[in-house]
Amino acid sequence: MTTLEMPTNFPELLFSAWNARQTLLQHLHEGDTDCYRLFHGTVEGVPGMTIDRYGDALLVQTFHASLPPSALLVLESFYRQCEGMPAEVYYNDRSLPGSRYTNALPAEMASTAKTARIIHELGIKFTSRIRHRGQDPLLFLDLRACRRFMYSICQNKTVLNLFAYTCGIGVGAASRGAAFVTNVDFAQSSLDYGRQSAALNGLGDQQIEFIEDDFFAVTRQFAGLPVGGRMHPGERKRGAGSVPAGVLKRAPRQFDIVFLDPPRWAKSKFGTVDLIRDYASVFKPALLAVADGGQLICTNNVASVDAAEWIDLLQRSAKKAGRPVKAVDTMVPDADFPSFDGSPPLKIAVLTL
Repeated sequence: MTTLEMPTNFPELLFSAWNARQTLLQHLHEGDTDCYRLFHGTVEGVPGMTIDRYGDALLVQTFHASLPPSALLVLESFYRQCEGMPAEVYYNDRSLPGSRYTNALPAEMASTAKTARIIHELGIKFTSRIRHRGQDPLLFLDLRACRRFMYSICQNKTVLNLFAYTCGIGVGAASRGAAFVTNVDFAQSSLDYGRQSAALNGLGDQQIEFIEDDFFAVTRQFAGLPVGGRMHPGERKRGAGSVPAGVLKRAPRQFDIVFLDPPRWAKSKFGTVDLIRDYASVFKPALLAVADGGQLICTNNVASVDAAEWIDLLQRSAKKAGRPVKAVDTMVPDADFPSFDGSPPLKIAVLTL
């Protein structure tokens, strides 16, 4: 097991990060938000370590090496002195490839880490657990800027939330007046968290739905495209709108707003998600599912992808698909996710069609 090498001025780095966030934290608290990043180690002095607040708990994570116990004591002591910070500090060591969490917690903390708790962001309630069956937290905090933007444009509009995970975008949009929200994800467990958050905000079936299915199987049908997958011997090439045997058939359908937040890489029997080599494979069906005059919000979280080149690809792909982009806007995560040069790994593009 590799131990994270801590800088000798670690307490000063924690203070610097805390001090730099004071204006933002005041603004977030006034807007009923109690979940945000307190320390973004890659930029703020300890690469491979992050500290996030999720409601009444602080979550420390390391990704490449284990945190020394002495460093955990230092940060626990530091945040106890910070006004308004939770007393509970949980550490999730994710430094071993393929592992969920490599460190054990004291018995009482191990139990509370798995307990459902309510967090708040921009006045919306979300369900959260410090530890669960997956690795990632149940709400991605760097997407707050996306959620805020969505709330500003979603009133009385239909929304399609693709690769929805726990449906943060969808639940927030439905809570802020969207006409109807459709969330699509292959993982039932993730959608179940979305349902819990929907219930916390008083949302019903007339406002929001959850589709457990493959992105390609659903979105290509919404777009009026054939669905791929393994063909049986003697089967003819499928035409537009056709689906393989055993796949639930869906009618073509367009939405006022589509949110596309794919993982870096994934593979199913219907297609492959590859944000470096083939973003177009997920972009085209999402694009064709947008109604005329609507908006497609895209993300790409691969640090090695150049933002300008990626946006150029989106525009060229849209033109090739017969849906040229009328306007492109970009945004970056809030200031609790600082970057060295103003070009963070997470790229966000808003395309108006």
